[in-house]
Amino acid sequence: MLDQGAPPHNGRPAAPPSPGPLARLMRRKPVEHLVAEGGQGEGGSLRRSLGLWQLTMISIGATLGTGIFVVLGEAVPKAGPAVTLSFVIAGLTALFSALSYAELAGTIPVSGSSYSYAYATMGELVAWVCGWCLMLEYGVSVAAVAVGWGEYLNELLDGTIGVTIPDALSAPPGDGGVFNLPALIVVLLAMAFLMGGARESARANTIMVVVKIGALVLFCAIGVQGFRSGNYENFMPLGMAGVSAAGATLFFSYIGFDAASTAGEEAKNAQRDLPRAILLSLVIITALYVLVAAVAVGAKPWRQFTDSEATLAQIMREVTGQGFWGTLLAFCAVIAIASVVLTVLYGQTRILFAMARDGLVPKVFGKVSPKTGTPRANTLIVSLFCGVLAAAIPLGQLADATSIGTLFAFALVNVAVVVLRRTRPEMPRTFRVPLSPLVPALGFAFCLWMMGSLSTITWVVFGVWMAAGLVFYFLYGHRRSRLAAPAAPEAK
Repeated sequence: MLDQGAPPHNGRPAAPPSPGPLARLMRRKPVEHLVAEGGQGEGGSLRRSLGLWQLTMISIGATLGTGIFVVLGEAVPKAGPAVTLSFVIAGLTALFSALSYAELAGTIPVSGSSYSYAYATMGELVAWVCGWCLMLEYGVSVAAVAVGWGEYLNELLDGTIGVTIPDALSAPPGDGGVFNLPALIVVLLAMAFLMGGARESARANTIMVVVKIGALVLFCAIGVQGFRSGNYENFMPLGMAGVSAAGATLFFSYIGFDAASTAGEEAKNAQRDLPRAILLSLVIITALYVLVAAVAVGAKPWRQFTDSEATLAQIMREVTGQGFWGTLLAFCAVIAIASVVLTVLYGQTRILFAMARDGLVPKVFGKVSPKTGTPRANTLIVSLFCGVLAAAIPLGQLADATSIGTLFAFALVNVAVVVLRRTRPEMPRTFRVPLSPLVPALGFAFCLWMMGSLSTITWVVFGVWMAAGLVFYFLYGHRRSRLAAPAAPEAK
């Protein structure tokens, strides 16, 4: 009878059994490994130069302005005066997810945001799906916001020199134009700032954030003069379904509060400052959104709102009867929306940087310039892609597609918090989600509810996007993943 402990006949020990297909899809990256390789890229390292103030400004810069300056005109016809309630619902959905982001950002302070969190908790396939959704969130929202920038640029040009860019060059196909040149220009300007380095980009963003907060405060101070209580008599004319539909669209307004989590490898004290920056920025953003929406609907009957991206400038002009204030707001909006493009584009490049380091996307996205400490090739490729997308696709289709990708990624973050609490309870956490797992469960449920409020065509686009992502993963990322190497560490 053969001794069970005897070596095989060739004298060499048997090789350990290779993991099965399911195990390979579920392979996880240890938290310690994620943190240890933080900042390291091909040819150089990212530089830690950002403090709490800069991180908070990155989150506000990536978020504030998108919904108020661009999407408000589309949301009001869906909900009527109850659009203020839609903002609150969207804000609550963001808050639940923000709490989860804050805990994970303090525990896993790396550049990949929710992609990295999913990699450490739920495995490679889920991480890839999350990263693919983040590409939709960040990359496509850059294009969507850039489209709105052109509208306000025309308002500014009309109010100052009396000319506007022809429709053929200021609107994409389907919106009466051929090519949206202003949208391409603002993306290229943001690219130029990002090429200079994270600290320089953060300084420019801080200035732009101060300008846009000032613009919204100015709008409220002037718009309240035209406030008519009668505009709120029929508060919810389209019912809760309308409020929910508007809330799903307005969730686009909160995309970006997680941008600080993409700067985890460029923060001076990431574990302390990232959670604070995420939560502080969300509180400031929600308060301003609700206040501005309330003043806007009070100053203009909801049925008169159109899908124009320059809604606030038009309201200022109507209330004062003068073109100066509308022109001034248009100028501030041009600055404000440019800061959104800058910071969201920054987030997209850092997520791709993390994915390239893991081998799931081509290495070119992970190369860092020793001179500037930035992924320059990554920035160039992403900027050109987003610029062309902005020049060719109408805003509404982009905004809804971005919202569904974001909601899906946020839902996964809420799950990741609970999983990490159970699998690694001993890990030090600089912030803890209160009432866990209840709060993450509510965040997950809110995300699914708002996803269900989006249109069928949005779901079709999302399905096609996810199918394309899975094809890319199985043809490229699955085989080239660094965790596929025999010596790759496995999560505990």
